[in-house]
Amino acid sequence: MLNLARKSTLALFAASIAFMPVAAFAGKDDDTLVAAFQAKLPSLDRYHSPGREGFLLGLLAYDALVYRDPNTFELKPLLATAWKQVDDKTWEFDLRQGVKFHNGDPMTAEDVAYSFMYAAEPANKVFNRMTGGWIEKIEIVDPFKVRVVGKQVTPLALEYIIQLPIVPKKYRESVGLQGFAEKPVGTGPYKISGGSGNDVIFTRNDDYFEGGGKNKPHIKTLVYRAVPDVNTQVAELISGGVDWAYYIPADQADRLKMMPMVDVVNADTFRIGFLTLDAAGLSDAKSPLKDVRVRQAIAHAVNRDAMAKSLVGGASKTVPSACTPSQFGCFADVTQYGYDVEKAKALMAEAGYADGFDIDIYGYRSRPVAEAIIGYLGAIGIRANLHWLQYSAVIQQRRDHKTPIVIDDFGSAGVNDVGAILPFFFAESPDDQSRDPVVTQAVKDAGAIADPEKRKELYATALKQIADQAYWVPMFSMPVNYVTAKDVTVPVPGDENVEFWRATWK
Repeated sequence: MLNLARKSTLALFAASIAFMPVAAFAGKDDDTLVAAFQAKLPSLDRYHSPGREGFLLGLLAYDALVYRDPNTFELKPLLATAWKQVDDKTWEFDLRQGVKFHNGDPMTAEDVAYSFMYAAEPANKVFNRMTGGWIEKIEIVDPFKVRVVGKQVTPLALEYIIQLPIVPKKYRESVGLQGFAEKPVGTGPYKISGGSGNDVIFTRNDDYFEGGGKNKPHIKTLVYRAVPDVNTQVAELISGGVDWAYYIPADQADRLKMMPMVDVVNADTFRIGFLTLDAAGLSDAKSPLKDVRVRQAIAHAVNRDAMAKSLVGGASKTVPSACTPSQFGCFADVTQYGYDVEKAKALMAEAGYADGFDIDIYGYRSRPVAEAIIGYLGAIGIRANLHWLQYSAVIQQRRDHKTPIVIDDFGSAGVNDVGAILPFFFAESPDDQSRDPVVTQAVKDAGAIADPEKRKELYATALKQIADQAYWVPMFSMPVNYVTAKDVTVPVPGDENVEFWRATWK
């Protein structure tokens, strides 16, 4: 017999379904898989589409030279059939012949050179500038062989190359950046065939090449649907309006496990949650956050254990340092800030803020986590004004130096190395809010040498300084709740990079 709580849950979901508008349903009858995401795709040009959603766009519509298996992390051929390191700074790639872009143009070394140098040029302001910023030049050996020459030794060169999609030089230059963003062309397993509003429609590339790390999709049409409200996502999953969603909060996921029409899987990721603090005073030269005692008070005020258990759930655990614990170079023996409200209040008083202060805080991922953090800050007198925006808008605000505090998270693009996260948020990057010379030098030096032990030492120096100065408040790991309709199988990856081209109907 159902208990009262379960009956109430079922009744609530039934009511949600009853009041949903009639719409075309997802499903195998029309070979269309509808996937729900909280964030819109701000651009269909992969180089200017941020976040995990932008990364997924790159996997679907574009290809890189090299593919990384999301479960084994093995590197496999994709647009390149083979590669080798020529010297400390140079990599040579043999390109796959016979590959065509979605518009029919053949893919050659000219397109590779164009794509890489576009990513390398700072003036182009690609979203993740470190993926191309290490490149000095591209040498075209012949139409199907290139050499990528770095400015210096770059231990993560191949990891960056995995994230650099190849775009058609002739077409992109002819239509311009805006035209390309509206009608993008790649070589990927799916073509972008249209869409409006919150929907982007991907259609199977029936001419997709064989022999690489990806495959021609089993399902003909994929709809990327932006559904910002999680409650709406849940209702759509139950009604059959969407087939797949992820980042469903723990309480909602627990309820969905009782539903016969969906499967729920909780999986680990590289993603961690944290607060970034404007210690340099970029948003306000008189910011209280410039005082290390205030930043330390914030670190003590947040109950990370409680949030990890009750709000994130699953396998979530608190993280001690500014990196994913499994990553190479993630040094954990750093200053820790346990939950201690009285100590936080004492630090606030010592810094001259016994009565607290008002401050803006930005967020985009989990509203319950944001509200909990605001409550914790309020307990020590920090009155936070929440700005709830799309991910891309939050990051742009930070890069425009308008964000005192950001409730942030980062998945390192699935790269199991601290070199994927620290250069993104420190070392004078566009997202660096500390501008600490000790951290900057250590991170830059670690990214320019191959010796693993020296890299570890340098990253330890950076992570100790970040913790001592409380530039960040590391919070918790972020396992993901994937919810999928019963009639479809979408493989769960080890790194959040969902491979929809492998999805199949049951």
